[in-house]
Amino acid sequence: MSFGTQTRGVYAIAPTPFLPDGSLDKASLARMTAFYAQAGCDGLTILGIMGEAQKLEPEESLTVVREVVAHAGGMPVVVGVSAPGFAAMKRLAHEAMGLGAAGVMITPPAAMRTDDQIAGYFGQAVAQIGEDVPFVLQDHPTATGVIMSNAVVRRIITENPSCVMLKHEDWPGLEKISALRNWEGQGELRHVSILCGHGALFLDFEMERGADGAMTGYAFPEMLIDVVRMSQAGDREAAHDLYDAHLPLLRYEHQAGVGLAVRKYVLAKRGVIAHADLRVPGAALSQKARAEVDFLLARLARHDPRAAQ
Repeated sequence: MSFGTQTRGVYAIAPTPFLPDGSLDKASLARMTAFYAQAGCDGLTILGIMGEAQKLEPEESLTVVREVVAHAGGMPVVVGVSAPGFAAMKRLAHEAMGLGAAGVMITPPAAMRTDDQIAGYFGQAVAQIGEDVPFVLQDHPTATGVIMSNAVVRRIITENPSCVMLKHEDWPGLEKISALRNWEGQGELRHVSILCGHGALFLDFEMERGADGAMTGYAFPEMLIDVVRMSQAGDREAAHDLYDAHLPLLRYEHQAGVGLAVRKYVLAKRGVIAHADLRVPGAALSQKARAEVDFLLARLARHDPRAAQ
C-alpha cells in the first residue's frame, strides 16, 4: 500500500490508549494497530486531534509512532505534527519519518484568519519540515476556528507540491468537494487525494461528490471500509443502507466533549484497547451514557452482526 496523491480507501484515526493511571498502554497500541490492519484499513493516522496528542510529552509521541509503525505490517502511518511552534513540529516530523511514517498531517493554528496568513503558514511549515515530506492538509474549522475558503485550499495545494492529501472536515462541506473536483476537471488544480473526517457524518454523500475515502475514527472502521468500497463500485443503495444502520451510533459518538470517550468505550468493549480511559483532563461516560451506548450497539447488531462482538 502507498500513500500519496492517488490514495483511496480508509485511513483510521487511531486514539491513544492509556492505562488507568494515565500512562501509555503499549500493549493496546500494538493490539489496536493489528486490529485496524486486520479490519482492512488502507492506513492509519495517529496523534491527531482525537489522539489526545496535546496531552503527550514529546518522547511519548515518539513512542506512539514507534509502536504503531512497528506493528502496522507495512500499512502507511500518517503522523499529526501540529504544534504551537515550528521547532516541535520539525522535530516530530523528522523523527517520525525516520521511524518509518509515510507522511505527516498539519492543522493551522487558531490564530490564522486571512487567506494570506493561512497560505503563508503552510509555506513556512513546509520550509521547516522539508519539501520531501508528504503532508496532509487538515481543514477542520469547527475544531480550529480557521476558515479555509475553496480558493485558499487550492492555493496551498498549488504552492506546496508536497501536499498530497486534503483531510476534508469543513461543515457544511459537500460543495467544497465538488468545487475542488471541478477545478481539477478544468485543469485549474492538480489532483490530490481527498479523505473525509468529521466523524463520517456525511461520508455517504461525500463519496458521491468525489471524495476518495475516509480519514476518521468511528469505532467500526469495517463500516467505513464497506461504505467506501460500495460507493466506489457504484452500489449506492447498499452503501446508504449500511451507513443508515450505523448512523444512530455514529451520531452519538460525534457529541462534542464526550465523543472520544464514547469511541474508546466501544473500542474497549470490542477488545481493541484494554481501557477506555482518557488522559486527564478528559470526559468520562456516566453510567447512563454507557447504558445508552449499549442500547445502540444492541440495536445495530440486528443489522450488522459485527456490533454483537
